[in-house]
Amino acid sequence: MATHQRPLSPHLQVYRWQIQMATSILHRGTGIFLALGALVIAAGLMALMLGPESWNCFTDIAGAWYGKAFLFVWTWAFAYHLCNGIRHVVQDFAIGFSIPAFIRSSWLSVLGSLLITALVWVCALSGGAA
Repeated sequence: MATHQRPLSPHLQVYRWQIQMATSILHRGTGIFLALGALVIAAGLMALMLGPESWNCFTDIAGAWYGKAFLFVWTWAFAYHLCNGIRHVVQDFAIGFSIPAFIRSSWLSVLGSLLITALVWVCALSGGAA
């Protein structure tokens, strides 16, 4: 009798994608990306410490299209990780465990992060820093 190799547990090929799956994966991914951004912040502080020439080099890179793209994505990752982290803290208090509430809070994390990112960048690009 032939035996078939089967997965030990249901995996991604069994389930269809849902917002809860996407938010869980995004939360982990944004955490990793935030760690990378922390290294960039440390590099910026190091450039600031080394003097005007190093700082100008850093600001030139940050001001280029790829630097702005990185900062935009990092801003969104920060906002998403914050919103989703708040969602998890609320769930730690046993609030929002029904399926409709879970789906609603997942979408609120995504939409809230997009709104926060838009507000930050509108303020930054308009020169509206306090």
